[in-house]
Amino acid sequence: MSERIAALIAEVEEDKTLEEVRRALDDGADPLSLVEALREGMSVVGEKYEAKEYFLPDLILSAEIFKEAIALIEPRLKSDSISARGTVVIGTAQGDIHDIGKNIVATMLRCNGYEVHDLGVDVPPGAFVEKAAQTGAGMVAISGLLTLAFDAMRDTVDALAEAGLRDRLKIIIGGGPVNEKVLDYCGADAYGKDPSEAVRLAEKHLG
Repeated sequence: MSERIAALIAEVEEDKTLEEVRRALDDGADPLSLVEALREGMSVVGEKYEAKEYFLPDLILSAEIFKEAIALIEPRLKSDSISARGTVVIGTAQGDIHDIGKNIVATMLRCNGYEVHDLGVDVPPGAFVEKAAQTGAGMVAISGLLTLAFDAMRDTVDALAEAGLRDRLKIIIGGGPVNEKVLDYCGADAYGKDPSEAVRLAEKHLG
């Protein structure tokens, strides 16, 4: 059943994916296994997008299917499986309004037991600092798809340092054009090549 769900979302089949998720939940399937199946399917979508087999509309629709499917699954998650493993503040860097990747990362982090505070898009450095201080977050995740976001990412890292928060939290960045050079430029701790990598980084740094 999980393999079918992964295949359906990979084929960007909205109605069939949601129908299969509902059926699996009714049959008593492990909710976390369904989340993993959806993640696997989304990874295939990402690969097809990179290979130019899929295009932006496919990416947007698959993200919406993922979001709708997670909304069905979340109420079935056991309380112990979603107890806070750590707190993450996430947002798209100032000057950038892209949020597809950020939204997927935020959803996946929540489904893996993290408390996530999503600041939205076009987030100024001060907002990251304020929310990180307020929540005691152990990680700040900054997303950006436009190259102009790189300066804002660096400014955010600097602002967190100036606020005295840099030593107690990890900063990760992500987005299509983000690589090792961008990581060095921004001064963050790590970058996520895809949503699954972002979750692995949270597991590494927050447990």
